[in-house]
Amino acid sequence: MTFSASDHALMAQALRLAEQGIYTATPNPRVGCVIAKDGAIVGQGAHLKAGEPHAEVHSLRAAGDKAKGATAYVTLEPCSHHGRTPPCADALVQAGVTKVIAAIRDPNPLVAGQGLARLAGQGIETLVGLMQAQAEDLNKGFIARMTRQMPYVRSKIACSLDGKTALNNGQSQWITSEAARRDVQHWRAQSCAMLTGIGTVLADNPRLTVRDFDIGRQPLRVVVDSRLQIPLDAAILQGGNVLIVCALEDVHKTAALTQLGVQVICLPDGAGKVCLKSLLRHLARNEINEVMVEGGAGLNGALLQQKLIDELLTYQAPILLGHQAQGMIDFPALTDMQHKLQLQILETRQVGIDTRIRAIPRYTD
Repeated sequence: MTFSASDHALMAQALRLAEQGIYTATPNPRVGCVIAKDGAIVGQGAHLKAGEPHAEVHSLRAAGDKAKGATAYVTLEPCSHHGRTPPCADALVQAGVTKVIAAIRDPNPLVAGQGLARLAGQGIETLVGLMQAQAEDLNKGFIARMTRQMPYVRSKIACSLDGKTALNNGQSQWITSEAARRDVQHWRAQSCAMLTGIGTVLADNPRLTVRDFDIGRQPLRVVVDSRLQIPLDAAILQGGNVLIVCALEDVHKTAALTQLGVQVICLPDGAGKVCLKSLLRHLARNEINEVMVEGGAGLNGALLQQKLIDELLTYQAPILLGHQAQGMIDFPALTDMQHKLQLQILETRQVGIDTRIRAIPRYTD
């Protein structure tokens, strides 16, 4: 199917609107909508927070009577079911729009084409696929949760030019510049959960909170702590919204953590460690779309070996730390170059004096 230059411009505006919910729409998808008539915008809006009106409703309210006979450009197929709000497909029908162009179908099994089908059944022309890649990129987490029952996992690593993340004595603050650390806050803010390991907690005592963005929420903070070694005065335990995942039960430590308002669950893998896949599935069941990992070589290595990382977000500083320093990924020694993990580079960008590299692991079966 062929879309006009005007179609592309109007959908691009809808995508810009959808980005307004990048920090706050969770667990819902980020959606924008533009109502246009004769090529001119008569109404537009975005979905900003779960339980509040969807993008289509905001757009229709802004358009008023001008919506009749208009075209709706929406970044995600209009919903057809009663969730926290009524179906948007019905609202579009009642408003009298004559055409709906969606960037992507809704991966939610409760919708999955039914919204477009309902519109078509009412004589409304429906098209899908305009700027699909951009719309999918905006909702990687929601799509992963709906199609794979897993969150989208993005691992952030700060390293030197020779791939080291800390000195041999564990000192790591600060490898990268203040500009890079500010940039990290953007990625934290759009995440639903932060994931780290007990090694990082003991070495760095991080909070893993969003500091530079007033988004009205803090991501869930998750610590992989097989033997419940976390100190009760650890900084990450302050402020609530914390999940500790262990592999060995400890009734007394669990009770002490629970008194602090911390949730503790036991997900053993049979080898004395936390089952990371079960943990991620647990997070997906609890409406976590995007997980950001800020851990050490051990956690990153385990996640990569189990093919659980979707994206690597690395900040490489123009410094050298030498062979004795700690590495990025703890892998078993490779014996053949055929076993190397290939990466697809998505983006390379200068952030202050550092280089930000986003890459996708290309796992083999």
